[in-house]
Amino acid sequence: MPTTPTPTAAKSDTPPPRSVLRDTAFLRLWAGTTASGLATWALPFVLGLAVLHRDLGAAGLGLVLAARTAGFLAAVAVGGVLADRHSRRTVVLWSALAAAVAAPLLAAGLGRSLVVMTAAAALAGAGQGACRPAFQALTAETVAPERRQQANAAMTMAVRSSTLAGPALTALLAAFLDVWTLLLGIGLLWLVAALVPGKGSAAVDRADGPAEPAARAGFRAEFLEGIREARRHPWFLAGLAALVAVIALGYSATSVALPLISRDRYDTEWVLAAAMTAYTVGALGGALVIARWRPRSQGWAAFAGLAAYGVAPLSLMLPVHPVVVVAAYAVAGIGIELFNVPWFTATQREVAPDKLARVSSLDFLVSYGLAPVGLALIAPAIDAFGVTTVLAACAAACFLVPAAAALVPTARHFARTAPATTD
Repeated sequence: MPTTPTPTAAKSDTPPPRSVLRDTAFLRLWAGTTASGLATWALPFVLGLAVLHRDLGAAGLGLVLAARTAGFLAAVAVGGVLADRHSRRTVVLWSALAAAVAAPLLAAGLGRSLVVMTAAAALAGAGQGACRPAFQALTAETVAPERRQQANAAMTMAVRSSTLAGPALTALLAAFLDVWTLLLGIGLLWLVAALVPGKGSAAVDRADGPAEPAARAGFRAEFLEGIREARRHPWFLAGLAALVAVIALGYSATSVALPLISRDRYDTEWVLAAAMTAYTVGALGGALVIARWRPRSQGWAAFAGLAAYGVAPLSLMLPVHPVVVVAAYAVAGIGIELFNVPWFTATQREVAPDKLARVSSLDFLVSYGLAPVGLALIAPAIDAFGVTTVLAACAAACFLVPAAAALVPTARHFARTAPATTD
């Protein structure tokens, strides 16, 4: 007697998502970003070696580093507009090449011309600044939406690893190479950043091809258009305000106070070195966690991570064992990446693709631009009110401003509409 065959379970036609680390296009982009990060973090260390070798004075070092910062801030807004107006890959290429050219110019001016070194440092900063929003937008073009959080975590791990490896590798090489050669090595790293990344899939926002030059708005109008796009997302403005509070107050206060407290309270440089290392290691750990963790309310979880930075100034206020200070910095590092990775991912998801680079440049411009202001004001505030009072105020800001930002509409999910839930 014939029987009806037992139906078999239907096979899914959708393959499991492949790890972003197996994507050649992303790995090329990651390699370029890593090279740029190593070059960025190595340059101040190499210039510090020039001071030790008496090829550059302390005042000259300050001028050169200030010129690099000024170049960065001037170019980051321009780079955002250019990356939305033209190919993001092309902007990465030319901005990284500009930074690569700056390296031999710095070497040429070393010990000979402070004017040449200052101009070269401004060019290096401009190349770095123009790269940042272009790299951010190119990530969104290269990686599918469902894998962007993992991709952003890998990117931030590259940045954090650079903060450890850049100076350490430079110190190792300095035992065998002179400052002039090390500067040329930084130029080679920028060449890697310029040449290795591939093209993104520009169809998402270039489907109709580039507009005719006559139809384009001016630079100022396009930059203001990016600001209007940012204002469409209340969660973005709230997050930017919280980020500025933590960087300009919390990070600036701990940057100034930690060396003082390491010296005066603990009478050792070990606390300074260990705390900064713990912060970076914690950030690497946070990036590993958030690469896979998908909290139900990602915005609230991100703001909680950002507020965790408040434990760093809080630990410096109290007469605690130095291990507590080191642990507090590790917690702060974990928290900052629990914010950064979802923040970048949400920006890539929610912002209009043709305005993404401009909105990203606004992020970098505001957060990086106000950091020097905080650093400049913290030391006079400590002299006027005392280190404990200033640290208490900064810790309170780190806790309270992200908490207030979390109350803004759309902040809970970093999205204009709540994501659909699946059972």
